[in-house]
Amino acid sequence: MIIDSKKIQRVIDRLPPDKKQLIMILQDIQQEFHYLPKESVRLVADYLGMPQSAVYSAATFYKSFSLIPRGENIIKVCKGTACHIKGADLIIDQLDSGLGIKPGETTKDLKYTVEVVNCVGACAMAPVMIVNDKYFGEVRCNRAIKIAKKG
Repeated sequence: MIIDSKKIQRVIDRLPPDKKQLIMILQDIQQEFHYLPKESVRLVADYLGMPQSAVYSAATFYKSFSLIPRGENIIKVCKGTACHIKGADLIIDQLDSGLGIKPGETTKDLKYTVEVVNCVGACAMAPVMIVNDKYFGEVRCNRAIKIAKKG
């Protein structure tokens, strides 16, 4: 996938060229493209006057950043103890068969990415599925695809 570096630069230019803005700039790029394109590391480093390795280090340290393309819709399935006991694996199986991707993968059309997370702190609602930033509790496997597609 080729991303126009001018589009990346427009996102970067929204914030002042201050090293303190590194995480905010990376968050803005991630928000815009759903991942951090390879070219963005160089552009951010140049903009902030810092080594590319420092930008790359921040981008790989925080789990919220991705260096590979992700879908428009990020679907997270909690596998904490309560969710696991109440059927998180069945939800994951339904997403696998309905979307054709396993956890950690993205659909070819870049519409969906499925992720498994350890705990989302909503045990009373188990099992929990999150689509983008919206939480869905007491999810039944027969509704997982519908929830994923409607969000």
